Amino acid sequence: NTIHRNSAPQTIIKKMSTFDYSADPPSDALPGHRKYQNPLVSRYASSEMSYVWSPACKFTTWRKLWICLASAEKELGINITDSQIKEMEENVFNIDFDKAAEYESKFRHDVMGHVHAFGDVAPAAMPILHLGATSCFIGDNADCIQLKNGLILIRRKLVKVISVLSSFAKKYKDLPTLGFTHYQPAQLTTVGKRATLWIQDLLLDLEKIDAEIESLPMRGVKGTTGTQASFLELFEGDHEKVKALNKRVVSLMGFKKAIPVSGQTYTRKIDYHIMTLLSGICQSAYKMCGDVRLLANLKEVEEPFAKNQIGSSAMAYKRNPMRSERACSIARYVMTLPSACAQTHACQWFERTLDDSAIRRIVLPEGFLGTDVVLSLLENIADGMHVWPSVVRKHVMEELPFMSTEVILMECVKKGGDRQELHEAIRVHSMAAGAVVKGEGKANDLLDRIAKDKLFECVWDKLDELVDPQLFTGRATQQVDEFMEEEVEPVLAKFKDEIKIENKDGVNV
Repeated sequence: NTIHRNSAPQTIIKKMSTFDYSADPPSDALPGHRKYQNPLVSRYASSEMSYVWSPACKFTTWRKLWICLASAEKELGINITDSQIKEMEENVFNIDFDKAAEYESKFRHDVMGHVHAFGDVAPAAMPILHLGATSCFIGDNADCIQLKNGLILIRRKLVKVISVLSSFAKKYKDLPTLGFTHYQPAQLTTVGKRATLWIQDLLLDLEKIDAEIESLPMRGVKGTTGTQASFLELFEGDHEKVKALNKRVVSLMGFKKAIPVSGQTYTRKIDYHIMTLLSGICQSAYKMCGDVRLLANLKEVEEPFAKNQIGSSAMAYKRNPMRSERACSIARYVMTLPSACAQTHACQWFERTLDDSAIRRIVLPEGFLGTDVVLSLLENIADGMHVWPSVVRKHVMEELPFMSTEVILMECVKKGGDRQELHEAIRVHSMAAGAVVKGEGKANDLLDRIAKDKLFECVWDKLDELVDPQLFTGRATQQVDEFMEEEVEPVLAKFKDEIKIENKDGVNV
C-alpha cells in the first residue's frame, strides 16, 4: 500500500499495516534461541579454549582433585581403600549435571552439590570424599589448573603467530616502504623491518607467558583459612605428614609447587598478573592490526579476503580489513579486564570474602577466550597478508625526491658546487613541487625541476641512481636478518614441537 500525504506531512491518509512491531514472539517460538549466548564462545573462540573453561573440564578436574587428595591421604596412612579410589576413578567422567544442579539448589552450595553427585555414582567412596578439604581446595586448585592449561594453549598459538610473521618479515625484508612518525611520511624502512616490530612485541609477551607457566603455583592443601588445621587434625598432629600431603597433591596434579602461604584462597594477585599478560598480548595485537588497517587504507597491504566474502552490504566494491578490526575490538575488551582483577584482589578482606567469586567466573574465562580469538585472527591475517609492491613503491617515490635532496646536494658539492647556493635552489624547487602536489593534486615533479636546473647539471646523469629507494633504508635489511638469527630462531627452535600442532579451528567469520 502506498502512503499518501497532503501538504501537511504529518497527516497520513491511509494506514500501511496493523503489524505490532513491539510484539514478543510466542512462548513456543524460536526454541533453543531464547537465551543469550556469549559470542566469544558461540561465534569466535576455538573449541580448544572453550573446552578449557567448559563445565566438562571444570567438573572432571574437580573429581580428579578429589581422587588425588584421597590417593595422597591413603599413601600417608589414612584408612582409604584401593576399591574406594578405583570406584572414583571409574566414574570421573560419569557426571549427572542435572542431579548436581538439583543438589546445589538444595544445599545452595556448588561444591557440595557435586560432592553428592559424585557420591551417587561412587557410593563406597562417599565417606572419604572431600576428607579434610574446604571448597577452595577444589575450586581454587581447579582454577589454577585451568589457568595453566589456558596459558599453555595461549603460548602455543603465540609461537605460531611469531613463526608465520617471521616468514613474512623475511620475505619482505628488502622492500623499501615509507616510514611514518606522527602518521606523516618519514625516513624509509622496509616492509619486513616493520613486521619485526610486531614480532618483537609478541616475543616479549611470550617470554612473560612462558615464565608464568613455569612458576605458576597451585593453591595446594591449605584448609579453611590457610592454616592446614583440619589436615593437622587428620594426621594427629604430624606436621611432616601434612607437608608431605601438600607436596604430593601438587606433584600428582602436574605442578612444581604450591603457593607458600594462603588464606582460604590463593592470593588474587595471581589472577591480576595473568590477566595483565593476556592484556599485553592484546596490546601487541591491537598495535599490529591497527597498522594493517592503516596500510589497507593506503592499499599497500591487505589482509586475507575470501573469494565470496562481502566487504559491505551496500558498497559491493569494498574490501574492509574486518579481521583486523575484529581483533582490535576483542583486544580492546581484554585490555580492560586487569582492572577488574585488581579491584577483586584489593577488595578481599582478611583470609577471604566471597565477592571474588561471581566476577572471576566471568573475567577469567573471557580473558582467555578473548585472547584465544585474537591470536587465531593474528595467525590468519599474517598467513594470508598480501603486499602490493607497486603501490608501496608509488608512495615511496612520491616522497623520496624530498628525502633525496640532501644526497643530491652533497654529490654536487663534491663536484665543486656551492653548498649555500645549491641549498637555496633546492628549497625553492621543493616549495614549488610541494605546491603542485598539494595545490594541483599532481605528481611530485621535484626531480624534473632539478633535472632542468643548470646548477645540478653535474648529477643529471646519475639522478636515478641517487634516488634508488634501497639507498635510504639504512640497515633495515640487515636488522631483519640479525633479529631473526639472534632473537627469533632460537625461540622457534625451542618451541618447534608446539609449532607443528595444528589448531583445531580456523577463522570462520
